[in-house]
Amino acid sequence: MVVSLVLSQSFIDEIIAHALEDAPNECCGIIAGEDGRAVKLFRAKNAEASPYRYSVEPKDLFRIFRECEENGWSFLAIYHSHTASEAYPSPTDVRLAFWPEAYYVLVSLQDAGKPVVRAFRILDGEITEEEVVAA
Repeated sequence: MVVSLVLSQSFIDEIIAHALEDAPNECCGIIAGEDGRAVKLFRAKNAEASPYRYSVEPKDLFRIFRECEENGWSFLAIYHSHTASEAYPSPTDVRLAFWPEAYYVLVSLQDAGKPVVRAFRILDGEITEEEVVAA
């Protein structure tokens, strides 16, 4: 069985726009899901304000978590950008992956004219790439 992350093209476009707007720093955000379907994209502030790492601003994380709880949504995907490297989890990304059931979506701006969006599962340090399907 092939597992894939289905995202509307508007969500993919929003992730890319967020990455371009926050460059040269990494951006980050969360996509809420219901029954495996993406239902809402939340932009978040990168508390690190860094081109090399991200962490979701705690106030944003609390706000997003609360809205998800109120609506019965889960954290379907956590996204962030890599501004100068490929869209692949770094050792830091793997170490900080704390939602095992979530997809980790990365957008690379290595070639800003052609951003690359990829999705991964990270479980116990193991990285598995999942297909991103635009719907």
